[in-house]
Amino acid sequence: MIFPKIKVLHSHGWQYIPDLNKVELSEEFRGRPELTPTDDMEDVRAAAALCPTKALSAEPFTLDLGRCLFCGECALRAPRNIRFTNDYHIASTSREALVVKPGDKQVVFHHENVREDIPRLFGRALKLRQVSAGGDNSVEMELNATGNVNFDFGRYGVEFTASPRHADGVVVTGPISKAMAEPLQICYDAVPSPKVLMMCGSEACSGGLFAESRAIDRRWLESHKVDLWLPGAPTHPMTFIDGVMNLVGRKKER
Repeated sequence: MIFPKIKVLHSHGWQYIPDLNKVELSEEFRGRPELTPTDDMEDVRAAAALCPTKALSAEPFTLDLGRCLFCGECALRAPRNIRFTNDYHIASTSREALVVKPGDKQVVFHHENVREDIPRLFGRALKLRQVSAGGDNSVEMELNATGNVNFDFGRYGVEFTASPRHADGVVVTGPISKAMAEPLQICYDAVPSPKVLMMCGSEACSGGLFAESRAIDRRWLESHKVDLWLPGAPTHPMTFIDGVMNLVGRKKER
């Protein structure tokens, strides 16, 4: 009975990723976009009119990853101007860095924004409490995947914990609904200082599709400094892993 199971495991191949610093995703993955202006920008204007989150702008020509749903419709509508690469290195300590402009070849992480105590205290171990502030469970599922057999982020000392009192920081997913604004504050207060704050997913970064909803209350962000912005709809596990490793000083290669 064991031989058929061994055959199945062999057919699956080597799923475990030996080094999370050296990962290349499939060419089909939609990551960092590249923008190319042309004399005729009519296709870009048409694509911008289609964008449900207003992530794409024709004048000036920019694409805000903090709002982007990575649906790819803009690239289909304006293929000469917009192309999504498989670059998952799109996390940053700066919200402004998520706005991609023509000629940009990377999303700048801005290491100068990282507080000195973060790599010193959390470089070898970081426990995080994830709060779904009105999320749809898509980003949450990808965060769960960071601990599976493929990625095994726990070997780098980064894990999720059930209690904020056992955590070193908070990962917020979802657009922050009115119903979750107070529970989010309660959870954040329960985490011992110093602590880190991460916004994960397009909804967390900007409100996403629900940014204009009356059910959303994002005033909480006005009084809290975000240490890491992680775009994506949902955020790919490698985007989260790469961003966190950069934040805590564990990233070896770009």
